[in-house]
Amino acid sequence: MLKTGKLFRLRRLSLAGDGRHLLVPLDHSVSDGPIVPADQWDGLVRALVDGGADGIIVHKGRARAFAPDILKSCALVVHLSASTAHSADVHAKVLVADVEEALRLGADAVSVHVNIGSDTEAQQISDLGAVARSCDAWGMPLIAMVYPRGSRIADPRDPALLAHLANVAADLGADMVKTSVALPLERMAEVVAASPIPILAAGGPPDGSDLVAYGTAVMDAGCQGLAIGRRIFSAPSPCALVSRLSAVVHRGARSVPDADRASGKSTQTPTDYSTIVAGVA
Repeated sequence: MLKTGKLFRLRRLSLAGDGRHLLVPLDHSVSDGPIVPADQWDGLVRALVDGGADGIIVHKGRARAFAPDILKSCALVVHLSASTAHSADVHAKVLVADVEEALRLGADAVSVHVNIGSDTEAQQISDLGAVARSCDAWGMPLIAMVYPRGSRIADPRDPALLAHLANVAADLGADMVKTSVALPLERMAEVVAASPIPILAAGGPPDGSDLVAYGTAVMDAGCQGLAIGRRIFSAPSPCALVSRLSAVVHRGARSVPDADRASGKSTQTPTDYSTIVAGVA
């Protein structure tokens, strides 16, 4: 049985209370460099909050810099893993923070990145297990970001492989798993059926096609949320895009943000499921 503290925090990760999640990772500044100029950071976070994101994912140092009111209606996930694009092995993730630090920062959850098939897979799996043990002790939800990466991976979109990754996350103690989507996209339902924990679909359509249609397709396949970073924070209007994706994730349970309501802009885009599936197959 989950501890009360973990149950409370898991509830805060779904603002609509429906157990579905729209998370926006912003941890790319460690791996790839700045995502926006420093003076635009708070504006980006406020746009994500106003658009209806359930949570944002950042590293510990960034979390310390937030204004007290900035996450007034949005959960905080502190990412514990890191590497940079300049490393000799870009798939080697190391722990750079711990659960106790995240608790002191007021985090609602933590996340750990594991690359299955990488040269350092063994250490990353060990790290995930250790973090899960601390999360259990402190009542902290754990999101495992588990990806098939490295020279040993023949097909990173193989449903059987992704099902294996989801079970690695579950068996080592994660509460949710963020992973890649299967291709063809409708086969993501097989991954969901094999997973004992909720799956958050990562990224976006591999061919760069419509993100809202992609979100609709993976939610229809049974995923319990989306975790999308780059396609959101690089959009012309992150607030508007988050609003549309929130409507997809929560099936209209969330209210339309004031800015969109005032403009009369719809947060729903007609979606042809067969088109998006065919587009990424």
